[in-house]
Amino acid sequence: MTNDSMITVRQTARPAGFPTPDLFSFTEEPLPAPRPGTALVENLQLSVDPYHREAMDTDELWTLGAPMEGRALGRVLDSRDPALRPGDLVLHRKGWRTHALVAPDEARRVPDLGPGVPLAAHLSLLGGTGLSAYVGLTRIARLQPGEDLFVSAAAGGVGTAAGRLARLLGAGRLVGSAGSARKVAYLTEEVGFDAAFDYHDGPVAELLAKAAPDGLDAALEGVGGEHLEAAIGALREYGRIAWVGAVGQYHALSTPPPAPRNLFDLVGKSIRLEGFLVRNHTDALEELYDLAVPRLRDGSLPLDVTVTEGFGHVVDAFLGMLRGENLGKALVAV
Repeated sequence: MTNDSMITVRQTARPAGFPTPDLFSFTEEPLPAPRPGTALVENLQLSVDPYHREAMDTDELWTLGAPMEGRALGRVLDSRDPALRPGDLVLHRKGWRTHALVAPDEARRVPDLGPGVPLAAHLSLLGGTGLSAYVGLTRIARLQPGEDLFVSAAAGGVGTAAGRLARLLGAGRLVGSAGSARKVAYLTEEVGFDAAFDYHDGPVAELLAKAAPDGLDAALEGVGGEHLEAAIGALREYGRIAWVGAVGQYHALSTPPPAPRNLFDLVGKSIRLEGFLVRNHTDALEELYDLAVPRLRDGSLPLDVTVTEGFGHVVDAFLGMLRGENLGKALVAV
């Protein structure tokens, strides 16, 4: 790539099961000049997320042959709109490319939060990932101090953020599931979980019951299938489940895992199960900032991120995230 060109990643075909590198192409093209009302942004960091796998199956979010969508953090290089000035740091959704043309309503200027707040925070703990965890805990599960919590897929971006934030919110016993012994150790030794288990080691319901023998008050559930069934079984009366995703079915949308066999326990135990989309709760971002930013500044709140260096490795980072190779949020440094 030269200084007057940009590269975009495009999906060329639909996957059958787990995606493969041949489904993506890298396209080099001239660097565009901003039109009136737009700004040219050089992307600095890109987010690769589980929902991107689901997006690969339909035209709803990604159209074959077109540049792909994803969260990105970038710096304005040139602008023809006074709302976006050269040098501004902005968040936008035109990732999977080295540069992007954005309009003011497509970008959000990143506030200067001072020393101690790394750029990666804006795509992890302070971004959509952290906001998903915060909203799930506070608005959907309504976690109260002293209450016991289960987090599925706990070693990923949302899961580690949920663990960190739950501790700040005064959670009681904190239990997580993950996909390897390495991740289990990370949760208990680094993130602050009281117990964690590898879901490959047996029936999830039995593993969760062993980790939380006295039951749980709330769950942040992002897997579905067997994990959701286990959460329902472990919850006490009047428990709450914040349902944030279903990664267990992303590679097989046509044959998803069966619904929980204990679904009627929602009635018997007066459990509330509520799904949510973080885009409907952007007004909670300032609350998240108030909770997290002072602790990021003083170093008491670490970031859980896995950063892959180089735009040319963005597909590798995405597929690695789907294989569970990351600890915390998966990012790409362009």
